[in-house]
Amino acid sequence: MKTLGYYNGEIDELDRIKVPMLDRACYFGDGVYDVTYSRNYHIYAQEEHIDRFLHSAKLLRITPPISKSELMELVTDLVKKLDCGNQWIYLQLSRGTELRNHAFPTDNTRANLWIMLKPAEIKDTYRPMRCITAEDTRFYHCNIKTLNLIPNVLATQATVEAGVDECILHRGDTVTECAHSNLSILKSGKLITHPANNLILAGTGRAHLIAACKHFDIPVDERPYTLTEMMEADEILITSASALCIRVSEIDGKAVGGNATDTVKKLQDFLLDDFLTKTE
Repeated sequence: MKTLGYYNGEIDELDRIKVPMLDRACYFGDGVYDVTYSRNYHIYAQEEHIDRFLHSAKLLRITPPISKSELMELVTDLVKKLDCGNQWIYLQLSRGTELRNHAFPTDNTRANLWIMLKPAEIKDTYRPMRCITAEDTRFYHCNIKTLNLIPNVLATQATVEAGVDECILHRGDTVTECAHSNLSILKSGKLITHPANNLILAGTGRAHLIAACKHFDIPVDERPYTLTEMMEADEILITSASALCIRVSEIDGKAVGGNATDTVKKLQDFLLDDFLTKTE
């Protein structure tokens, strides 16, 4: 198989998997998802991603149809079925299949498990990103990785039309995160990153960056910061499952960062080595 889809036990190429119209993901976006990558058929940070996936489900009161260990084994087995070992791995859980009703389905309604796999590579860690900014119009459950992504879709389309890489979101003057990723800044030898509250999705890449900073005795301050602080930072860093640690070189057409290149390179090397070592 060149791509792979899984839906409640059915396995086939992605374009041949069928999903019922009454799946609540189709009309309410009533579900959660997570994404990670594999290299050489080894899944990077698999347990971290599955833990976050299950935590999001718990916050929405969705009961998975299988246990954590069964899910980890299933994903591991599915990864081995593709012709390419470097893959994008997408997990999704919807509340179930039932006639449209805003209220939760009955207790005996089973949650639906989706999995999608396709060949993919992580982003080039050393290629800087160009960004734009936009007001963060998302709701107040950003800490749950739900399927409700229209503001992210619109922000991403804006980046496509602007010919840049990512859109940095802010609520008023406070920077939150990006359309696809977390954002942190380096200033005066310290990493500053928005706290892991309901205004951001605290990514695994963000957690790995914090761990790398602690490894190198770089202080970490988890607090809100402003657009002005961001523009005046020594460096601006993007992290996600696909972007291990990428510096931002331009925001809204203005050059930024470039004042702590040695520190950035040290962090990038450390995080890329971790990825490569754990996926050999």
